[in-house]
Amino acid sequence: MILETLGFLRFTFIDLLDILMVAAILFLIFKWIKGSSAVNIFLAIIFLLVARIVVEALGMKMMSTLLGTIIDVGAIAIIVIFQPEIRRFLNKIGSTVELKGVLGRLFSRRQTEIISNPSVSALAEACFEMSSQKTGALIVIRHRGDLQDIIDTGDVLDASISSRLIMNIFFKNSPLHDGAMIIGENRIIAARCTLPISSRTDLPARFGMRHKAAVGISELSDADVVVVSEQTGGISFVKAGVVTKVDSVNKFKLLLGGNQE
Repeated sequence: MILETLGFLRFTFIDLLDILMVAAILFLIFKWIKGSSAVNIFLAIIFLLVARIVVEALGMKMMSTLLGTIIDVGAIAIIVIFQPEIRRFLNKIGSTVELKGVLGRLFSRRQTEIISNPSVSALAEACFEMSSQKTGALIVIRHRGDLQDIIDTGDVLDASISSRLIMNIFFKNSPLHDGAMIIGENRIIAARCTLPISSRTDLPARFGMRHKAAVGISELSDADVVVVSEQTGGISFVKAGVVTKVDSVNKFKLLLGGNQE
């Protein structure tokens, strides 16, 4: 009787497939926004959708109309609230291997930039020297994304990569030390750039603004990020929102692809 009332008396393979697909989509969305402030909003939206399905199945027209209006009007608000998560979600889809291999060749002229061994060595020397002196640094190594919107927030340099220049830029009294350095095509493109701050709430409390900015840009692009902590001198490598502690030069070079021939 209950199943008939709710409209599920005829349960076919298509119904099962429909449920599994919806469950998979909800699981992936929850996984992507886990740890952010949007989780509670997402759960509230799911509750409203389920409530609307139930009241429509029960024939409660006024409640169905009310919930439908709330959901329809709230669609615009949802886009605004979930803007960072939607952008991160679309970026993850667009940066998959399949899209890079097929659609990437059709719609993108940019090729993935690979940093050379000499550049990696110069970065390693500079970062470990700054680590010993507890000089804070934030370095972004771009790949397929051009990061032009980030570059425009800083000062364009277009200089060769050298350990001395990197250390001079991040020297505490340097006018360019506050912000991020962008590296691409084996050159220092810009410095003093502003990065987006991650909205994740599951990051360790010891992470300062440099780490949060590194996580933020890595969530929105395919760039690699190197952070040198001003408080501890520790070096971190950030990719796709994952922070890896770097405790040796060999590990640093391996993470940055310094073993490329």
